Amino acid sequence: MTDASASLRLARRALIRLGGADWRDFLQNLISQEVDTLKPGEARFGALLTPQGRLLFDLFVVGREDGAWLDVAAESRAALIMRLTMYRLRAKVEIAADETPVAWSAGPVTGEGWVADPRLPALGFRGYGVATAGDGDAAYDAHRLALGVPDTADWGSDRTYPIEADFDLLHGIDFQKGCFVGQETTSRMKRRGTIKNRMLPMVFEGPAPVFGTEVLAGTLRAGEVLSGRDGRAMALVRLDRIGGELSVDGRAVSVDWPAWMPRAPQED
Repeated sequence: MTDASASLRLARRALIRLGGADWRDFLQNLISQEVDTLKPGEARFGALLTPQGRLLFDLFVVGREDGAWLDVAAESRAALIMRLTMYRLRAKVEIAADETPVAWSAGPVTGEGWVADPRLPALGFRGYGVATAGDGDAAYDAHRLALGVPDTADWGSDRTYPIEADFDLLHGIDFQKGCFVGQETTSRMKRRGTIKNRMLPMVFEGPAPVFGTEVLAGTLRAGEVLSGRDGRAMALVRLDRIGGELSVDGRAVSVDWPAWMPRAPQED
């Protein structure tokens, strides 16, 4: 049995239910993750991109006996349903909102409804339809920021490449699968080693700077602040400008390189 006290509701996430004879082929041809071998009770992380290869929607695909759930940002669910419906054409796919609640636990937890977070073991577990002890959005944000993992709050629609958001290092892109929307640009960036920007955590004293505030290396722009909280924030930074002293709004900041990220990720 799962201890409900270890489980917290993620109100900022919502589900889309996929079913029908063609759901697997339909999704396989769209998103950055491979789903042909997805099993019931397993989750995989991925994204739907623009044809130009920029992030539109991040998502977890959760295998079920009769299809799959897409675990997505609640505020984007309606837009994603519209986009999937546009792509459906004549495919035999059922696409509908599902009100089963999404939960999170740093773990360990056991029992029906729980799946391991596919990005990083330290991120814990995601739960679907499980009992919860309260709201967990703030606790989850603190946990993933402490690990240096970017999340939905760090990218706007159609402005960020998935590799810049570390999807390639967090098991969000399968480079061995067949075509998906935006594959050409994504594969080219990885193949040519042209990864100049990455999302990395930064530490500082005091409250988090406003989203979009410039990170400076001396007088040169080195990036911008993204989501954050007191003492810590994510930032999209230029990798060639973070070796020296950095500042934001006149305050000293420093990069806290995550243990899970290779020191030279642009050369992987």
